Amino acid sequence: MRRLLILVSALMLCMATASFSSAQLINGAGATFPAPLYSKWSYEYAKQTKIKLNYQSIGSGGGIKQVMAGTVDFGASDAPLGAKELKEGGLVQFPMAIGGVVPVVNIKGIAPGQMKLTGEVLADIYLGKITKWNDKRIADLNAGVALPDEKITVVHRSDGSGTTWIFTNYLSKVSPEWQKKAGFGTAVNWPAGVGGKGNEGVATYVKRIKNTIGYVEFAYAVQNKLTQTKLKNKAGSFVDPSMESFMAAAESADWKGTPGFGVILTEQAGKGAWPIAGATFILVKANPSECANAKEVLKFFDWAYKNGGAMAKALDYVPIPKNVFELMEQAWAKEVKCASQPVWGK
Repeated sequence: MRRLLILVSALMLCMATASFSSAQLINGAGATFPAPLYSKWSYEYAKQTKIKLNYQSIGSGGGIKQVMAGTVDFGASDAPLGAKELKEGGLVQFPMAIGGVVPVVNIKGIAPGQMKLTGEVLADIYLGKITKWNDKRIADLNAGVALPDEKITVVHRSDGSGTTWIFTNYLSKVSPEWQKKAGFGTAVNWPAGVGGKGNEGVATYVKRIKNTIGYVEFAYAVQNKLTQTKLKNKAGSFVDPSMESFMAAAESADWKGTPGFGVILTEQAGKGAWPIAGATFILVKANPSECANAKEVLKFFDWAYKNGGAMAKALDYVPIPKNVFELMEQAWAKEVKCASQPVWGK
């Protein structure tokens, strides 16, 4: 009898410990782009609440697979899922931060923001149709800029990524030929150029090799001091990549009318909008099995929005607009349920 009591007590202790651990640790996985931001938020949140976030930066595809399999409390993706995919996966999706993909060049004598490009010219460079920096189409956009009679080395991602999804989605919108020959996705059959793994790989190529052009997320361009170009947007304005131009793209979008907030921010109509902006998204189960953990995930991102804006900006991310966050919380209360009861609410 005594042995039985000891075994029961030990079992109850294990169950209590497991419950405690579950409530004190949030597990997430997915996109590499927001990983530094989630790490910073996690550190500050743990100091205040003692609840920690374990985020695995494994790429958007991996995050989607893991949240669908139920092995993490949330997934993260830079490429939004459509209404059909969300329904089939039993998922709820919402944006958490906004950034931009920027063309970067390494050309002697060219300063950041000095070179102007249009979407059509950028697409033809990546198609391998424009091969010299002093090509007439580039020169006509950059009167007074000394362009070298040198071959363009095109750099792209060699791995599948949300950054590539955003970049090629933009090229598909501005170039029918690009759409026909390459299309868009996390990985495409590149018509020209050399590949680098990750934003880091592309940034390294561009820094080390003269007369290159590549594309990286804004934070990597800033951190690596790469030469960014201006781009002509849908409104006809040449704009620089900046937190202000990314926010202008976000504010122009129809968040309310898009299922799962899956707004694609490329080629938004705002006058000051950066044309290759994009959001990074969180995915949670609509009917989670771990009720306490599901609520902690939403509490964490609620805290992050309300308290993490300055941290986001310091790391070159743009917080989502207030009106979008208010819509998100309404969606949480309506769509995320455990045992038929709302997980989020007063």
